[in-house]
Amino acid sequence: MKIRPVILCGGAGTRLWPNQKKHQAKQFIDFGGWSLIQKTLERIKKPVFDYPIISTNLKYLKDVRKSLKKNKVKKYKIVLEPAKKNTAPAILSSALIKDIPLKQPLMYFAADHLIEKSEILNKSINKNKTNLDDKNVFIFGIKPTNPSSEYGYFLTKKVKRNINKVTKFIEKPKYSRAKQVIKKKGYWNSGMFFLRKDSIINNFKKYQPKTYRFCLASVNKAKYRNNTYYLNKSSFIKSVEKSFDYAILEKSKNINAIKLDIPWSDLGSWREISKIYQKNKSKYFKKKNVYYRPWGRYVNLFEGRDFLVKELTVNSKSSISLQKHNYRSEHWMITQGKPRITINKKKFFKKT
Repeated sequence: MKIRPVILCGGAGTRLWPNQKKHQAKQFIDFGGWSLIQKTLERIKKPVFDYPIISTNLKYLKDVRKSLKKNKVKKYKIVLEPAKKNTAPAILSSALIKDIPLKQPLMYFAADHLIEKSEILNKSINKNKTNLDDKNVFIFGIKPTNPSSEYGYFLTKKVKRNINKVTKFIEKPKYSRAKQVIKKKGYWNSGMFFLRKDSIINNFKKYQPKTYRFCLASVNKAKYRNNTYYLNKSSFIKSVEKSFDYAILEKSKNINAIKLDIPWSDLGSWREISKIYQKNKSKYFKKKNVYYRPWGRYVNLFEGRDFLVKELTVNSKSSISLQKHNYRSEHWMITQGKPRITINKKKFFKKT
């Protein structure tokens, strides 16, 4: 039996756009001829995977269909949530549709993660398929490259047949705590899950019976057209709004880890996004995009839909004019140096 990929595509990416009502969801942003959902769809075009199921909501339905068409994904199913209830109801309801057999292995991907060396990931998924049963859950850990307070962590102990059992979850610790966790060989919790359909059902029946009851009703009453399940709203909204981590992972005693040492990021901050352009600067750097000014220079690295990425180099002891814009927002990231910054009447120095 092939592994069925389920892509969670309902996130809004609000960390990138604080206090803004209108913004583009992170998974659909054009980062330079590619988007995160495109990378995710490319990742599952392998013999080990069956056709995908995409869990999303009405707001993103058009973008999802556009991405599927662009990536030439002809066979798929979409599960449409009528309200945002976090990842627990999304994961459960997408597994309950009739297209999925009871013992089907399911691999849950987030649509907004950037993963390099995906062949290592796919190999580890296929390798652990025989270890799945009707109760356990496998989560994927990423070896940290630095102490970060942006990610959750977990600790493990080795048990039989080279399986690592999760002993503790640490939710987005402070920098000093993150350093201690890494010293104890903690891994980042990537938010990718691997388990069977019957395991999802059994875990929700045991730990989240209310959510199971109402998600099942929302699927049974769903309307189906154009490869899309429109979940029943009156039932779905009664499910408990909770993440899969809190609802199941931190309650179950059958959580195992698959550890990976590969480049990975959820691009949840502008610092992480700037690293992409820094890493691939030669690809975007063109002489015609370089502009010189008395204070230094700036380079237009990439112009996407409704946004522009620039790199500014300000000479020592020089300054640029104060900025104010009524019709656009700007996000500044210091990559080198220690400039003095002025915001309104406040002046301060900022390190990288």
